[in-house]
Amino acid sequence: MTDSIKINRSHPLTGAVTLAGAKNSALRLLAASLLTSERVTLTQYPAGLLDAQVHVEMLEALGKSARVSADRIEIDETRAPDTVLNWDGRSIRNTLLILGALTTRQGAGRVPLPGGCKLGERKYDLHVMLLERLGARVWDEGDFLCAEAPAGGLVGADIHLPLRSTGATENAILCGTLAKGVTRVWNPHIRPEILDLIALLRSMGAQIRVFGQEHIEIIGVEELHGTEHRVIADNMEAVTWLVGAVMTGGDVEIAGFPYGDLEVVLAHLTAAGARLYRRDDTLIVRGGTCYPIEISTGPHPGINSDVQPILAAWTARSRGESRIVDLRFPGRYGYAEEMARMGLQYEVRGDMLVLQGADGKLQGATVRALDLRAGAALALCGLIAEGETIITDAWQIGRGYVDFVEKLQSLGAEAEWIR
Repeated sequence: MTDSIKINRSHPLTGAVTLAGAKNSALRLLAASLLTSERVTLTQYPAGLLDAQVHVEMLEALGKSARVSADRIEIDETRAPDTVLNWDGRSIRNTLLILGALTTRQGAGRVPLPGGCKLGERKYDLHVMLLERLGARVWDEGDFLCAEAPAGGLVGADIHLPLRSTGATENAILCGTLAKGVTRVWNPHIRPEILDLIALLRSMGAQIRVFGQEHIEIIGVEELHGTEHRVIADNMEAVTWLVGAVMTGGDVEIAGFPYGDLEVVLAHLTAAGARLYRRDDTLIVRGGTCYPIEISTGPHPGINSDVQPILAAWTARSRGESRIVDLRFPGRYGYAEEMARMGLQYEVRGDMLVLQGADGKLQGATVRALDLRAGAALALCGLIAEGETIITDAWQIGRGYVDFVEKLQSLGAEAEWIR
């Protein structure tokens, strides 16, 4: 894939777009396929995502085989999974889930230390803690993280998470499915992607019960079997097209819209001027006016940290002061400096990002996608900026959006990949 995207100021986005399967779900489901020797099939699978492609290659390195089509993947096992992931390519944070899956099924695991987006202090201490609570010995070895279960395998235990961590909740669930006895995860982060993971695991024979936001109970089983499962729609892609339609004064139908996952975001954007209409599972966006916003990110059903760069782009079309607080990843405001190259004024006050609405008066510039969502947010700004916007390191966008540029083009935007 080419490395940069060129965007010119565009006419209002118009047309229809269909959401791909969720990146934040698909990667977890791929890790779960390591828990069984039988075939796991995923439909509505976002095969075009760079992170998904990296993950499949990791599975193949461990002993899996994969047949991939446009929106379907069939994962089989050619040999029992290796306990060591020898990997020289780009790492992703999902290696932590691979470690958990290998340790609970094979009794040991060794994986590269996680990569992915650099969003402030994203450590892996909670993953170490939960593995140790289940009886594993965990240690660093150069650029690898290693774990070894006791002779009889992992043993269920009570895991108390000090904060609602998505990744730690997922890893505790994966490990608990094959651990002996009962595992309870207290203070879990109950997100749509985690519920999708639980649905997959239940269809594989796992015994999992969710007690609201209080705790999750997993009763370990001897083995899991194969299954076929449909990946949930990508709620981050849904928000991106919604915001782009309003920013450009467009008229866009978003098919397969995950209403239940985005109630809080929809309430905020409706209050901030979006004109939204519901038709069954389709959201119709008929422009609107971008008013200033004040949001704070938090655990689901609140506003996810991933959403805030997209909402920062919204403020570029508004008039007046907007405020964004991201207490989980306060270092995630780096994209604002890139937006400033286009004329957006901002300042960081402690943990708060304060943005002065540009009323749509941005200038095209060369900017850099610091991470996946930052890249998408810069693309939205490019749609309303005068002149030409070049987004470098645009491969980041391909990590989480299937056919991003092609979908922009289908909605009438002037966008293209360039070398």
